[in-house]
Amino acid sequence: MYSLSRYAARLMDLDPVRRQSLISVGSSIVLTVVGFVATMYFAHILGTAVYGGYALFLAYFGIFNLIGDGGFGGAAVKRISEGSEQDEYYSAFCALRIALLLVSLLAVLVVRPLLIDLEASGMVVWLLIALCIGVFPAVMVSGVYGDGMVGVSQAAGLLNTLTRVLLQVIAVFLGFGAAGLAGGCVAGMFAGGLACLPFLKLHLARFGLDHIKNLFTFSFWTFLSTSGAIVFSYASTILVGYFLSPSDVGIYQIAFQFTTTATFTTMALHTTLYPKISRWHADGALDRVTLSLARAVTYSLLLAVPVAVGGWILGDRLLYFFYGAGFAAGASALAVLLLVQVVNVFMYLQTMCLNAIDRPRESFYATGTAAVVNIVLDLALIPVLGIEGAAIATLVTMLVNAGIARYYLSKQIPVKLERGPVLHILLAAGAMALVVLLYRLAIPLTNVFIVLAAVALGGLVYGLVLLKADRGLHDEIRDLVVQLGAPWPRWL
Repeated sequence: MYSLSRYAARLMDLDPVRRQSLISVGSSIVLTVVGFVATMYFAHILGTAVYGGYALFLAYFGIFNLIGDGGFGGAAVKRISEGSEQDEYYSAFCALRIALLLVSLLAVLVVRPLLIDLEASGMVVWLLIALCIGVFPAVMVSGVYGDGMVGVSQAAGLLNTLTRVLLQVIAVFLGFGAAGLAGGCVAGMFAGGLACLPFLKLHLARFGLDHIKNLFTFSFWTFLSTSGAIVFSYASTILVGYFLSPSDVGIYQIAFQFTTTATFTTMALHTTLYPKISRWHADGALDRVTLSLARAVTYSLLLAVPVAVGGWILGDRLLYFFYGAGFAAGASALAVLLLVQVVNVFMYLQTMCLNAIDRPRESFYATGTAAVVNIVLDLALIPVLGIEGAAIATLVTMLVNAGIARYYLSKQIPVKLERGPVLHILLAAGAMALVVLLYRLAIPLTNVFIVLAAVALGGLVYGLVLLKADRGLHDEIRDLVVQLGAPWPRWL
């Protein structure tokens, strides 16, 4: 039997991109599992309305935290990752982040009379606390991430989630409701920042106006681009709360969160590749950027496509058994949001690539246009179609964003799709869909264990068909497993 140190040694023998991607994916799997189990507990205990109040807290935090960041977080990562005057850029970012915190707090106090739904749930004070505490992990994570320590930033995210979930479970058990969820969220952020502190190699140093100007040059467009992303991430949630009710917010948010099972590969590859692509661009190695982006899309679709297909067939029963009868009303919105996450693969990786190759302006053009489309469609569709209208608005927004991002990125590098592997993924997902559909027609899905058996059967069929159909993916996965010292079945 291999010891833990033996596995660690084998992991360190992998090339940096593959190693960090593997760590990122592993961390994302743990985060996803922990988050989903905890959310199931919260949904069953708190119900749709209380959970909807917490969802509104997260949405408003995302918006006001954007003001507090000002795009300088992404700019700091970019400049630090380039390897020149790292301490000066980091110090300039810390000073700017503290100054912008005051701006974000003032913004909350000014618009507080308008935050009726948030005030009713008692979340405004927690929003102010979260904005203050959020500065600490922001400067810590940006420092280690920009310095190339992707694994440390991933470990910080893991600790953040574990701390948050543990404290939230305790708080909900003790009856603190939405306030307990918000308090756990704040504590998790602080723990994540604390985890980065021992690994931070950057130091505070004297910086000049040139450093601020260089950060601002990048951050201006990053801020605008991130604003667009934040808008279509949270606008639907806020407008559902405005037009409908906290219960509808809870149902919509649970459906949306359920679809994030399709995204953890995309998120992991985004985290791993951003500083790498930034450095390759600085070194003029654009061919590596092209190949890495194409491979990242393939590996992201490897999960996103089967999750979407399986969710279309089993989504209603999964919502019912995992979260409770009240949340099953989100099944139709879930079907649309699953397709959103497939499109998200292209949007998220392409806009990441634009930012990494120093094209934040073009990234903003994509996300800014999409944000306007999102708000217009939300205002038009939510009053008529409810949460299904919000889901449709999000899908159209994502398509617009992905299309514009691809247009601008293709002017800088060839944007390729690995057609063979993608076709094999679709083939395997089709086989899985046929088997799971027949299973559902033959066996009534009357309890959670029968539903989980359908999920397991679908995953098994998908994996086997894919490995048999695509020799390239088969060999790459096999070599990775063997290199880590794990056994690979001969019949595969």
